[in-house]
Amino acid sequence: MRKYQNDGTLDSVIRALRPVFLCLLAAVPAVALRLGGVHPAAPLAIVVFGLAVVAASFVLAWAAEAAEVDISGGLAIALLAVIAVLPEYAVDLYFAHTAGSQPEYVAYAAANMTGSNRLLLGLGWSSVVLISLYVASRRSGQTIKALVLDSGYRRELGFLAVASVVAFIIPVTGQIHLVLGIALLAFFAYYLWRAAASGHDDEPDLIGPAARIGGLRKVQRRVAVVSMFLASAGVILLSAEPFADSLVEGGHVLGIDQFLLVQWLAPLASEAPEFIIAILFAWRGKGAAALGLLISAKVNQWTLLIGSLPIAYGIGGGPAALPLDGRQVEEFLLTATQTVLGLAILLSLRFPRWAAWTLLGLFAVQFAIPGQTGRYVIAGIYLALAIGALVYNRQHIIPTLTSPFRRTPTVTADRSDELVGV
Repeated sequence: MRKYQNDGTLDSVIRALRPVFLCLLAAVPAVALRLGGVHPAAPLAIVVFGLAVVAASFVLAWAAEAAEVDISGGLAIALLAVIAVLPEYAVDLYFAHTAGSQPEYVAYAAANMTGSNRLLLGLGWSSVVLISLYVASRRSGQTIKALVLDSGYRRELGFLAVASVVAFIIPVTGQIHLVLGIALLAFFAYYLWRAAASGHDDEPDLIGPAARIGGLRKVQRRVAVVSMFLASAGVILLSAEPFADSLVEGGHVLGIDQFLLVQWLAPLASEAPEFIIAILFAWRGKGAAALGLLISAKVNQWTLLIGSLPIAYGIGGGPAALPLDGRQVEEFLLTATQTVLGLAILLSLRFPRWAAWTLLGLFAVQFAIPGQTGRYVIAGIYLALAIGALVYNRQHIIPTLTSPFRRTPTVTADRSDELVGV
């Protein structure tokens, strides 16, 4: 019997769904304004519609987690990571679609995509590792210096590695071509297929509201999960456009660089639930599971998100390639080199404490030295460190790059929560 199972009474169902109702209640003002055709001033719109996106994101994340009870295997983790970043996709695809008829929006599509990618790796990966090591050290009474992943995560890294190598085509050509987008979407579909065939059938380890929802009886749980998906998706679809437009207009009104506002505020709003879920897992001593979720989300961003942008741009009336100007090329190069460093560190399936501090520090430094020179300098530092890590872990490069295309190996003894003190 699952530890989060309950008696299925009406009272227990209401208690399980109480956080969902509170989040949806927070989204009511945004839905009312949108359906009523009311357009508040930009600063207020950022707050109202941003709050709705965050609230709906939490509901979506809880529904995705609870769905793991009915969707077993590696596919559940992949789908959870996809669903968790759907709010971000809604905002970014709106920018790309609008750019088809309003070229000035091209910059915002690139800004949101690069910001979300760097936020996920620079802040997300490093924070999860540092919290995991702190918790493990406190529990064991000794200094734990590295988080070690199970060998099954090598395939995830392999998918990310292949997508990252291919993605360097974008800063080199200065565009995201439709052909590249279709190829990345096909690679993402292959990733989901491999995840479904992974053979893992472990019972999900749910926490918080997701655990209570997952503990409902089958019919109640499935009705609740489907309803949560529909309600949160509706809120996100209604809020994404006014939230995105308010960021652009708000930057002008408040005197803030619109590119930076779109690049960081929108991803923070849409990815907050994903970060919180990962941090809670890390705080409970499930650091490898938390990092695995964020690695999967990074694969989704580097394939599904980037691949969708030229398609949305074309549907919006643009040509076959989404063009990037000089600043966007710099931002994309910085994002790509950061990804390579993260991959190079994890090639040995071991994430040391010093590496987490390095990623976090470099992520913070980019705000202290903005501008073209600063972006190129930081990208150069990322690349230099990545080359060093690749040389050090060179024996793992080929196995990682080929792992997505090899037959699924027999699942070995689980090391997913092993931490080492040397």
